[in-house]
Parts: sequence; C-alpha cells; structure tokens
Amino acid sequence: MKAVHTPIRECISCGGKFPKASLLRIVKDESGIFVDASGKHNGRGAYICHNAGCLEKMMRQRRLNRAFKSPVDDDVYRAVSQILQSFEDNEDK
Repeated sequence: MKAVHTPIRECISCGGKFPKASLLRIVKDESGIFVDASGKHNGRGAYICHNAGCLEKMMRQRRLNRAFKSPVDDDVYRAVSQILQSFEDNEDK
C-alpha cells in the first residue's frame, strides 16, 4: 500500500517545518494580502505556526514584508494576530 504524501511548509518566524494543514497561510495576489483560511487560494503564500512566540516575532521583525518582498499594512498583521489568538483561546478550552 502506498503512503499518503503530506505537504510540509516552513514557518516564516521560527523556521520550523510542519504539515501544511497545521499552519496559518497568508496570501499575496493581485487583489492584495489576506489570510487564506482554505489554504488553496492562488498567489504567493507565507505560513506561520500557532505559537505565540512566532506571532510576536513576526510582528516585531515584520516577517511578512520580507516574505512578500513588499510593504504590508498593519491591518494584515492585526488580522493574523486576531486569528492566531482565537486559535489559542480555542485550544485552552
């Protein structure tokens, strides 16, 4: 029986490698930069794990700017922060 392939992606903050399904994807396409909940949108993608330390490092070092090679609005950083914090709140329950 053939083994199932699991795509692996790298967190832009810690550099850790994780299964794609366990990371949050941020996408840049023609319409702008946004969080891709489905993980299947067309465009350049950057991934971040659900670790609070990675979120803080991403915001402090402006890691999305580096990943997309262009300036990223603070609104995008706030949206990512809110989504990751909601994941943490759900895990605590």
